[in-house]
Amino acid sequence: MHSFYLAWKYIIYNRIKTAVLVACVTLIAFLPFALQMLLEESERQLTSRAVSTPLVIGAKGSALDLVMNTLYFGDEHPEAISMEAVNRIWDSELALPIPVYTRFKARGFPIVGTSLDYFSFRNLDVATGRSLAVLGECVLGARAAEELDLQPGGALVSSPESLFDLAGVYPLKMKVVGILEKAHTSDDLAIFVDLKTAWVIQGLGHGHQDVTQLNDPTLVLERTESNVAATAKLYHYTEINEKNIGSFHFHGNMDVYPITAVIAVPNDEKSGTILQGRYLAKEETQQILRPAEVINGLLQNIFRIKNVIDAVVSVVALATIMAIILVFALSLRLRQREIETIFKIGCSRMTIAKLLAAEILIIVMTSATLCAIMLAIVGTFTNDLVRMLFIG
Repeated sequence: MHSFYLAWKYIIYNRIKTAVLVACVTLIAFLPFALQMLLEESERQLTSRAVSTPLVIGAKGSALDLVMNTLYFGDEHPEAISMEAVNRIWDSELALPIPVYTRFKARGFPIVGTSLDYFSFRNLDVATGRSLAVLGECVLGARAAEELDLQPGGALVSSPESLFDLAGVYPLKMKVVGILEKAHTSDDLAIFVDLKTAWVIQGLGHGHQDVTQLNDPTLVLERTESNVAATAKLYHYTEINEKNIGSFHFHGNMDVYPITAVIAVPNDEKSGTILQGRYLAKEETQQILRPAEVINGLLQNIFRIKNVIDAVVSVVALATIMAIILVFALSLRLRQREIETIFKIGCSRMTIAKLLAAEILIIVMTSATLCAIMLAIVGTFTNDLVRMLFIG
């Protein structure tokens, strides 16, 4: 007990040296455990969502970009495909197709254009308000609603893709009609709209005043008995409401309108295998993927990186331990007169050993306590940290 008292007094007196030693030991112990916690949580999140998504169909290209965009609404946008991909799956009668269009954002959160089948597929329930029903409405994920501070009845404006939009596509003011329950997935950070609303944001659909009633000659390009052509000066509505919803319309064949991917939910395992076989031709412009296989490949790369990091941490840990031993060895040399005094008052070498052991134990226990506190903090926010660092 006396050894601990003397060791404590010495540590308090040399607080700067002690603080450096405690920091070194704490970090060396903390880093491997924190990294393991983050990797385990990332594996759990990535794998669980990938396994629950049977098949994803999209344009040929990066399989990882396609899966990350479809499942986690990542910033890398794959090449668009058309709605004909959805009709193709319907015609096969092998799976339920769920279109996904994730190109736009609103205040930093992804706008996901999809069908109502998506909510059933992901088991997403509305906590407050109601689900999508009318063009121009949106439903927010729980985290998105919290961070945007929005409730049903509020409004949210889509963000332009660039500062100067030469295509003349205006931001759309969307009405918030519902907030989803927390799912603890990427869906919590999304803004869900109907596909047609996403196409309106892109400018493929629009609403404007009745051109047949126009009297301003600067707004009419050409007028015939069967048609009225308007100029680019014609004002397009940037909000869909009860008064103007009837004026919104789409031009051309909607089967060729863009989507980024299709989630295919096969009727059974055999149907899924048959459907995969239909996308194997060399001239095929689309690819069909099992997200679980793509994510497993990603995780293998992550764990390869982890092995490298573990090796680096081990080398640094070894160097740090040697430095700590050197510090104690030099400390003994500097404390030589102090040790001689202890001998002169009748203390044995065992007493010196007990004093040094008490100092080391106090430093290790302090580091262990700090490490445990830091790991507890990381454990509390692991879910959010993984989304920020790995999923984005």
